[in-house]
Amino acid sequence: MIDSTVPLLVQGYGWLPDLRRRRGGATVVRTRLAGRRAVVLHGPEAVEFFYDERHVVRHGALPTPVLDTLFGRGAVHTLDGDAHRVRKDMFVTLLMADRGVEALLARVRRHWSRAVESWAGHEVVLFEETARVLARAVCDWTGLPVSQAQTLELADDCLAMVDGFATPGPRHWRARGARRRQERSLARVIEEVRGGVVHLDAAARADDSAGNRRALETVAWHRDAGGRLLDSRTAAVELLNIIRPTVAIAWFAVFAAHALHRDPRRRDELRADTGPYARAFAHEVRRFYPFVPFVAGLAPRDAVFHGETIREGTLVVLDVYGHHHDPALWPDPYRFDPHRFLGATTTPGDLIPQGGGDARTGHRCPGEDISMAVLSELATALAGLDLDVPEQDLTIPLDRIPTRPRSGFAIVPAL
Repeated sequence: MIDSTVPLLVQGYGWLPDLRRRRGGATVVRTRLAGRRAVVLHGPEAVEFFYDERHVVRHGALPTPVLDTLFGRGAVHTLDGDAHRVRKDMFVTLLMADRGVEALLARVRRHWSRAVESWAGHEVVLFEETARVLARAVCDWTGLPVSQAQTLELADDCLAMVDGFATPGPRHWRARGARRRQERSLARVIEEVRGGVVHLDAAARADDSAGNRRALETVAWHRDAGGRLLDSRTAAVELLNIIRPTVAIAWFAVFAAHALHRDPRRRDELRADTGPYARAFAHEVRRFYPFVPFVAGLAPRDAVFHGETIREGTLVVLDVYGHHHDPALWPDPYRFDPHRFLGATTTPGDLIPQGGGDARTGHRCPGEDISMAVLSELATALAGLDLDVPEQDLTIPLDRIPTRPRSGFAIVPAL
């Protein structure tokens, strides 16, 4: 089998759809990645198969460059079995409780309003500025004691970690440097929390009547499946795995702005319905625009899918971008249409921008409710914002992972 690493790096999001097209649209395609035997799976049944730990595990699947940029070594994404379930419970408790989602959303609203006031009459890059808003909100929400300058650095570093995980060269080395810097900084904070140097006072603990500002402490004092505290670096990794994905909602926010710019009628629809339509709009942004191209794991034993034997140790790749643009699953998939989600019921295998399966027990992202709530809020806010969009390059290159509008989407809010 010919190794597909170079085509992946050259074609980006187009690699898997092109590979499947050349194999007659097969739901199972064999290839190699980085010299490793791999099998690509596609379709709703593939989602169910992939998120069953009997068939696919995460430990040992993620390459070092991805761990050293995006997720961090020892992260929950690399665990299986009891170790994964115990660690995942911590994230579920913090990220999936209704009060927790609303508490973070309230902070996003507050910091967004302040930022918009400061932007009035000035040209700003929406991608960067939204990331900073989200960083301020999530640092406040977790109780992380950081200065304004440290928050801005954290925002920029989180963007770098995501931006450079899937590419060689300068972007990748910036991502590695950003992760090292933030892991060291947050590990010190974890140690200070455990030493009683950093703590939350009674007023902070009672904030929002939910205790969500204790997220920092929750991570600091979390014990693994063996009853041991996480070492400070691993705790820092997991704290970053709350902060970084929240900041990364900036990608979806700028895609929402792109959709509103392409079809201004969507603004009126969002202004008229900030409930079901806003959620449908957010779902369609996550389906239509390219973010995650695929996810991967390892086969822990021989298994059979659609009559094809997958040998133990094979890299199993689940097609995400192609799944979201498959006409058999999504009629007219390259048309942006939020109405496809109005009144529709989606299953865990339909829409998978943040994974498939059960978010509480499996490897689906437990922060998906937060992503949806924040994206719905920001899309509605953008629809109501009086702004000009200067002439710029708003193309979204599919050979770049992760991609976004080339310009970052410059805007000039009205005075």
